[in-house]
Amino acid sequence: MKAGIIFTGTGPILILTSFESFNDAKLVEKLKTKGIKKFIASELPLEKVKAKYGNQYNVVLGDLQQSDDLRVLDYNGYNVFYNFKFSEMAKPVYVEEA
Repeated sequence: MKAGIIFTGTGPILILTSFESFNDAKLVEKLKTKGIKKFIASELPLEKVKAKYGNQYNVVLGDLQQSDDLRVLDYNGYNVFYNFKFSEMAKPVYVEEA
């Protein structure tokens, strides 16, 4: 399980996913079907996300299947951006359509 911030044209969202990486072709395709064709993704420590989101994390995780799936944990860009320090974010992954 991974947690990460996806920086999109309309602002950041926080997702949970069972994909191995944020540039996995299937994850990119799922995001594309949601209108996200270009993004910057950065993984976050799962324990930090659990601690900040508490029961909301558990509810969303309970809805997440363990095979190739994703869920949006928070789509309030302000909350997502200010809940985590840059130092907590992993090296960013850049994805855009060819």
